[in-house]
Amino acid sequence: MFLALDSSTLTLSLALVEREGEALRVLEHLVVAPPRKQSEALPGVVGEVLARHGVTLGALEGLVIGLGPGSFTGLRIGLSCVKGLAYAARLKVAGASSLAAVALEGPEGPPLFALAVARKDDLYLGPYRRTGLGVEALGPEEAMSPEEVAQRMAAEPEALALGPALPEYRAALERLGVAPSRLLDAPTFPSAVALAHLARLPEAQSLEALFALEPHYVRASAPELNPKFPPLPGPAPTARLKED
Repeated sequence: MFLALDSSTLTLSLALVEREGEALRVLEHLVVAPPRKQSEALPGVVGEVLARHGVTLGALEGLVIGLGPGSFTGLRIGLSCVKGLAYAARLKVAGASSLAAVALEGPEGPPLFALAVARKDDLYLGPYRRTGLGVEALGPEEAMSPEEVAQRMAAEPEALALGPALPEYRAALERLGVAPSRLLDAPTFPSAVALAHLARLPEAQSLEALFALEPHYVRASAPELNPKFPPLPGPAPTARLKED
């Protein structure tokens, strides 16, 4: 039994899952939507879910976390919570891409462009193809403008777009020439259940490996790149941007 959560958008997704061989049984999937803040909901809702099923934190095999990309604040809140719980209860932790979790809820076959909001007029795009209960990455996750997303859609006429960016950017993409039939209605947030299917807990995990786990930021935050403020000590923002 393990717990999965995603906090990369304003909607918190939390799932208590039991593995039965290769199959997963979802004991509960809890969704906490705005206006409730994730910083206020976590870790309280974790304790509430476990209590409803008579499970203690220490009885879990581990924790699964969505690594983004997405909201910088949400990712930090989620991962900080998971690291703290894992450290206290000596649990293993595994991470998976939040955009890959979005793609797992799309149709099998065509290329899927999972989209999330980075900031105003700036989107994250993760190109994937769903194969059963897994996804294949068709390229790196990138940050780009709605115009660039529309260009990518035009270059790959079989691709479909889906994800948490579409409620806000559907109209803009349609104005840029993307057919409405290629913009899927769901999902509107990365599901913790999908993350549970994608992530695999390690056989063993050191404290160094636990605390080295970071979100997949894709790009540096706007405050980190603001020329009005001197850089803080430590590695440059770009040093932690992963390419895989």
